[in-house]
Amino acid sequence: MAELLTTKQLQEILQVDRTTIYRMADSGRIPAIKVGNQWRFPRQQIEAWLQQQSSTVTTPNAPPSQEQPVADIEIRQLFPLECIQLIQDSFADILGVMVLVTDVDGNLVTKPSNPCGFFLAAEESPEARKRCLELWVRMAHEPALTPRFIESHLGLLCARGLIAVEGEIKAMLVLGGIAPKQWPPDEQKLHQIAEDLGLDAAVLEDHLDEVYYLSGEEQARILPYVQRIADIFSHIANERNELFQRLHRIAQITQM
Repeated sequence: MAELLTTKQLQEILQVDRTTIYRMADSGRIPAIKVGNQWRFPRQQIEAWLQQQSSTVTTPNAPPSQEQPVADIEIRQLFPLECIQLIQDSFADILGVMVLVTDVDGNLVTKPSNPCGFFLAAEESPEARKRCLELWVRMAHEPALTPRFIESHLGLLCARGLIAVEGEIKAMLVLGGIAPKQWPPDEQKLHQIAEDLGLDAAVLEDHLDEVYYLSGEEQARILPYVQRIADIFSHIANERNELFQRLHRIAQITQM
């Protein structure tokens, strides 16, 4: 019969708290079986799992003993993406705006949550996707640390919070789809937006009301949440980075 580790034994191996182990077992992220009402962990499967996890933080052409620096680890590796998406979806619904996460190069990490109809209509244009990428890159490299609303290429307001891992900016959370004070745009501005995106103005005009209307007070209320949500994602990424590095060291020990 396979040797089964107790939760306490696994705690000593992984050096994490009991709650973390329970969460990992409940979500299926670690090999585990229920014996009565208690979790047990097959040692052989745990050792194989450790080997698998360590490969996610090892440079492909580097010796097994060389840990991959955090700068070289993609944010997608540090995020439990399904969990992050659910959290993001919930905050987007609560705040009543669009929310998404990109890396520092402007590439989407998550699917946009609660996207407004005007944004979706514009996204039919390849030029619009290019403009989004350029906008997100500028926002990611903006020196200001405090979130603030800026106007996008669509004329809508957006703001960003920075997601850091070990003090390095790895991604950002973007909140947007918000109508500015003067909305909808006049005919001249709408046609200019459409022309810049290579779209028929009528396509955008059909979705002008499909944006998020927030008063000045409501905008001021939700703005602090941009960085607070980003900080939650930073915490998750830092915790997983620490766990990956720990698993890598443990895997090295088991190879000796």
